[in-house]
Amino acid sequence: MIEKKQSWIDSLLVYRDIRMLRILLLGAISGFPWVLIASSLSLWLKEEGLSRSTIGWAGLIFGVYAFNYLWAPIIDRIQIPLLTKKLGHRRAWIVLMQIIILLSLVVWSYINPTENLALIISVGLIIAIASATQDITVDALRIEQINENEGKSMAAGAAMAVVGWWTGYKLGGVIALFTAEFFENMGFTNYWQTTFLILGIVIILMNIGLMFVQEPVETNRQSKQRETDKIIKGKLGSNNVITNFIAYITGTIGGPIISFFKKNGFNIAMGILGFVFLFKIGEAFLGRMSIVFYKEIGFSKGQIAIYSKTLGWITTVVFTLLGGIFAMRSGTIKTMFVAGGFMAATNLLFAVLAWTGKSEWLFAVAVIADDISAAFATVAFVAFISLLVDRTYTATQYALLASIGTAGRTTLASSSGALVDWLNGDWGTFFILTAIMVIPSLIFLWFIKDKIKISAK
Repeated sequence: MIEKKQSWIDSLLVYRDIRMLRILLLGAISGFPWVLIASSLSLWLKEEGLSRSTIGWAGLIFGVYAFNYLWAPIIDRIQIPLLTKKLGHRRAWIVLMQIIILLSLVVWSYINPTENLALIISVGLIIAIASATQDITVDALRIEQINENEGKSMAAGAAMAVVGWWTGYKLGGVIALFTAEFFENMGFTNYWQTTFLILGIVIILMNIGLMFVQEPVETNRQSKQRETDKIIKGKLGSNNVITNFIAYITGTIGGPIISFFKKNGFNIAMGILGFVFLFKIGEAFLGRMSIVFYKEIGFSKGQIAIYSKTLGWITTVVFTLLGGIFAMRSGTIKTMFVAGGFMAATNLLFAVLAWTGKSEWLFAVAVIADDISAAFATVAFVAFISLLVDRTYTATQYALLASIGTAGRTTLASSSGALVDWLNGDWGTFFILTAIMVIPSLIFLWFIKDKIKISAK
């Protein structure tokens, strides 16, 4: 039977599903802590007279996000006493992390940064760890809102998750800045400390909203995890306290990896990992050096703010939703190829800008095109790895795949400045090389596209 292709209107109507609203909220919950440890903390330290270098070093706390996969198996396995029975496995972990963040804000409200900088940064690190831990279970709960055979809904959910994250981050930033300015104008000396208490109220409201996010009843997950433990016990050849503990730990850590390779086969699994690692490297090289390029070519901070930030935010939201629709209609795999080609073409636009010199209209076109390609690529990537995970180990496998993608971008792209220097500042050639960087990942995808075991390609 030939399946009738959805119209654009039918695809758009997928966003009306109540589950999309829940996923939007989950995305906002994930994005909001970045307001606290990024813009708010940086501005607070700046206005307290601390140096730029001190503020920059404080940003090292973000490193925990790249390693949250290390404790993801614990999130998949360990249940929170009392909370799990009342709220469910996923929501219990989210609420626990939100409580930790809330208590951290209360501690911040009593501290003077100039007198207790180490304590300020330590509390910021606790917020970052709680936020990174929360992200593991937020992603798992978001994926589990959608059934395994609903590829179109998964694509829409990926789009809503991205929009939700940016909404939590941007809207949270607006609340933080306006609140701090209000208390400052009211004559409060410790206006930032008071602001953090208001932001704590936002966290409480988000937790109230979380109660409306249904957690699917999962009896299957735990039984499958116990089956893995039994297999490992059988390999150990005896049954006592020590072997039971070894089986439990091995199953917790090794189970998700064994499941991934068993489901896909070794060659396809390695192809998937290669693709995930390489896909967004060209975009990361461009992103790392873009603002340096803008300044060197002669654009002002105002022009960068208008085109890259303000217009970029609107473009990202709109085309993230459209990217979700495209993925629903054409399939996730095709969307990945389109996004990859679009990323390469966008980078070539920057090469043209470098060769022609300062041109405001070409700058606007390049920046908007870059935001569109990034929106498509992010939606396709999130939907792709969401469809790959085994529901027995949702949190661990998603965290691991996402971390591999992050590792590719952060490790290799750190040499972007050195590459520009090696090219003696030849920006045009640099951008051509970043366009070429997408090709290896698409080659990986081409060889595995017909063998990947996902519900919607």
